[in-house]
Amino acid sequence: MSADVLLVGSIPLDTAEQVFRDFGKPLAASLRSMPDGEVGPRKHWISRIHYEVLAGHPELETVRYPAPENGVERRNPRNAADSYLFKVKPGVDRVRFGDPGWRIGYARDAISSYFVFNTLRQQGELPKNLRFQVSLASVNSALPPRVFPDHADLAKIRPGLTEALAAEVDNIVKHIPNEDLAIQWDCATEVQDFYGAVPGFSAGDAIERNTAQFKVLSARIPEAVALGYHFCFGTLGGWPRFAPADLSRTVALANAVIEASGRRVDWIHIPILPNVGEEFFSALKHLQPRGARVYLGVVHNMDGFKERIALARKNLPAFGLAGYCGFGRLSPAQVPAVLDEHRAAISAVG
Repeated sequence: MSADVLLVGSIPLDTAEQVFRDFGKPLAASLRSMPDGEVGPRKHWISRIHYEVLAGHPELETVRYPAPENGVERRNPRNAADSYLFKVKPGVDRVRFGDPGWRIGYARDAISSYFVFNTLRQQGELPKNLRFQVSLASVNSALPPRVFPDHADLAKIRPGLTEALAAEVDNIVKHIPNEDLAIQWDCATEVQDFYGAVPGFSAGDAIERNTAQFKVLSARIPEAVALGYHFCFGTLGGWPRFAPADLSRTVALANAVIEASGRRVDWIHIPILPNVGEEFFSALKHLQPRGARVYLGVVHNMDGFKERIALARKNLPAFGLAGYCGFGRLSPAQVPAVLDEHRAAISAVG
C-alpha cells in the first residue's frame, strides 16, 4: 500500500484553474497526473456528446430529449429513463463526423486546460513532474445501446465516432508535450456488457465487441504518453448505477483491454462498492496488470474504508487509492467533503 492517488476525472467546480488550485494542489504530492475537472458541459460525461455532437448531426434524428424542468429545457438527463434517444436516418449506412480533431470537443478543451495547468506548474503551484490528465469516454460508452432503440444503428455510427476520437487523440498528442500528458479511457457500458447486463447483448461475445475500439485508439497513443483506463459502475441517477455481485467480470474486462491496447498500460481504475464482503474482492487475484498501476475506488463511505482496504489486500497486496468515479454529478457544496475524504485516506495508509 501507498498513498498514491488517482483522480478519475470530473470535479464540479467552475473552472480548470479552480480545480487545479483548490482540489489538485492539496493532493498533488500523492498524484501522478491531474485532470482539469471536466468543467462546464463535460461534467455530465457523455450527455455533452449527446446534445453537442449527436443532437445536431444531419444524419441522426433525436427522438427523445430529457424532460423539461418547470417548462425549461434540460440538457442533462436525470437518469437512464430520461436520457436522449437517437436513430440513424433512413438511407444512411455510416454516420461520419466532420472537422476531424475538433468535432467531439475533447482536443479543444484539453489544449485550453493544459495552458492553465502548465502556467500553474511554472508558478510552482503544481509539481513539475505532475502530468496533465485527459479523460475520454470510450466509443461504446459514448454510444451505449440504451440511447439507440434500434441496435442495428450502432454498427452505423460507432466506426465514425471511433475515427473522430482517433483524430481527437492525434490532435491532443500533437499540441500537448507527450512527457506531460496522460490519457484515460472511461468505460462504463463495457463493464455492464461483460456482466451480461446490457439488454439484447450476450456476455459471451463481449470481449471482441468491447476491445476492438482500443486496438485502434490506444495503439496510436505514443509511448511517451501515460495511458490508463477507468472501469465505471456509472453515476447517472445516482451511484452506483450498476452494482455487480463481485469483480469477476470487471477483472476479465481489465485483462482483455490491457491485452488489446497494443502498448504499455500505465494504470487501471476499478471501483469498489460499499458494504461488500470478501467474495466481492476475490477475483482481484486473477488480475493481470502487466506492470500497470492498479487503483481501487475505495475512497468513499469512510466508516468502512479500512475494512475495504483489508479485504482488497488479501487478493491484491499493492494498489493505489481513488474515489469510485468522477464527481461531476455531485453539487459544488460537496467538494470540500470529497477532498477531506481523500486526505483522510492518504493519512490512513501513509
